Amino acid sequence: MWKKNKEKSVNPFNLKKELALAPGYLVLMAWVGFTAVILIWVIAASLSTTGDIFRGTIFEFSSGLHFENYSRVWVASNVSVYFMNSLLYAVVSCALLILICAPYSYVLQRFKFPGSGAIKTMLAATTGVPVIMVIIPLYMIIARAGLLRNEISNRIVLIALFVATKIPYTTIFLMAYFENISRSYEEAAAIDGCHPIKAFWKIVFPMAQGGLITVTIFNFVNVWNEYFLSLLFVNSEKLRPVALGLFSMINGMQYSGDWCGLFAAVIIVFLPTFILYVALSKYIVGGLTGGVKG
Repeated sequence: MWKKNKEKSVNPFNLKKELALAPGYLVLMAWVGFTAVILIWVIAASLSTTGDIFRGTIFEFSSGLHFENYSRVWVASNVSVYFMNSLLYAVVSCALLILICAPYSYVLQRFKFPGSGAIKTMLAATTGVPVIMVIIPLYMIIARAGLLRNEISNRIVLIALFVATKIPYTTIFLMAYFENISRSYEEAAAIDGCHPIKAFWKIVFPMAQGGLITVTIFNFVNVWNEYFLSLLFVNSEKLRPVALGLFSMINGMQYSGDWCGLFAAVIIVFLPTFILYVALSKYIVGGLTGGVKG
């Protein structure tokens, strides 16, 4: 009996359905193939010499593999400084976003109070406002307040801007995730005398792990790749993140000509987000498909 049920549960191969999906498969395969070719080319260029790049012989490796390109740009081209700056900005911003947006989105989703509907509407509307529309007034206010004059305040301003610009998206994402978590867990906790705040941190917050990890990965990647805010609000080379640092390296190529070093820096900058996606891909899929129902 079990075997028969198992056989019925398996969907038979449908040629017509697969043929209908074929164009999508072809587009996906073409995109993956194109991305893989570009990535392999950049990796090969980072392990070759500038001469090999201009001669188009990077895959021959006639002079061997040049791993010293990585160590050279890490130290001499300040990539280590850019890398650690971006890591600091991304980790602190993501931690603050979770601490602020997790309880904020939970309250908006679970409780009805005067103005809650207006707050949700404003959050949704804010996600459609480009940063460029408010960046000039923000810069004038911050510059006049003298918050860009020293390194510490400059870092704080940059992190505060990263957090502020990501709050609407993070809150809306987590609200959708909390909506799929059954209220029965909180009701059971309330019967046992557990305060709603404690129930959130002890029960609901751990259950929302998939959504929290997913939105943190997206926020980490966005902060890691942030360029526009950094361009305006960073006043010192010591504070530059990786995006701004790579741009300065590209501008300096006309003087240094170290193209293999530039490609090595690109790979170094690319690795953290790539490792995040590979290591936590199952959480991303789970976080996008919804919360825990029961």
